[in-house]
Amino acid sequence: MRPAAAIGLCLPALLAVAGCGVSSGGDEPGPDPNDKRATALQCLTDDKKVDARLLGRDAIQVGDPATGPRIRFFLTSGEAEAEQFKGRGEGAEQIKSALLFTRNGGESDLQATEECLSEL
Repeated sequence: MRPAAAIGLCLPALLAVAGCGVSSGGDEPGPDPNDKRATALQCLTDDKKVDARLLGRDAIQVGDPATGPRIRFFLTSGEAEAEQFKGRGEGAEQIKSALLFTRNGGESDLQATEECLSEL
């Protein structure tokens, strides 16, 4: 086997192994900044100390599932706005690419949620 071919075969394996290490600082990496839902969840739970959890593929439930605010995420703010025009965002506040359904959420939960969403 030629050296260039051997390098071509081994290089992907070496890169995969190199990516498996732990950072030297010991800090846990944060969520992918492109994943708005994970970033918002981390803000709510870690920074604002609000009870929140992932819901389905595109939402976050804040507080009580029966009455607490619910956030639905879209790829773009235009897509979120289109949901409202289609009548599927009734009673929701659009914040960037998310719709915040306030429901019967408490003032402190709503304020924390709005702050986290506006930072996305």
